[in-house]
Amino acid sequence: MDALGKEEVYTIEDIYSLPDGERAELIDGKIYYMAPPNTKHQRLVSDLHYQIKDFIKQNNGECEVFPAPFAVFLNEDNTNYVEPDLSVICDKDKITDRGCNGAPDWIIEIVSPGNKPMDYFTKLFKYRTAGVREYWIVDPTKERVTIYRFENETMEEYSFGEDVPVGIYEDFFIKVQ
Repeated sequence: MDALGKEEVYTIEDIYSLPDGERAELIDGKIYYMAPPNTKHQRLVSDLHYQIKDFIKQNNGECEVFPAPFAVFLNEDNTNYVEPDLSVICDKDKITDRGCNGAPDWIIEIVSPGNKPMDYFTKLFKYRTAGVREYWIVDPTKERVTIYRFENETMEEYSFGEDVPVGIYEDFFIKVQ
């Protein structure tokens, strides 16, 4: 904060100028530093990525799935930059060499102990207002998947091991375990 009590507003340029290996996200001009993921987190990302990619391939789908680190520029501004654990993008025009310009259709975040408020509140609001169609919060500690389908304005919860229906696809269920 400066002498007048105003918080500094950071931009995407600040994210790109971080030291090598340091990862952070930018939401409404505020930087949120990211801790390295643990093994359980990476296993979940890997398994979910595989299941989604396989489904898209088997069905000759148009969408693409990208695991983190993958840049998502949510808004037409330079104060929002996120790296969701998994981003599914169906509009090829949004995909560039830098990442995704605009909201992915489906985002999955795997909760780490230190980032619960970020995934359950800050990102939930940001993703909804940016136009994400479906948002999954996978919580390994609670062994629970919370799904927000913003188009239908619904929220559902599933336990690990249950067949979880994917809202943006018909006849696609994922078992998180």
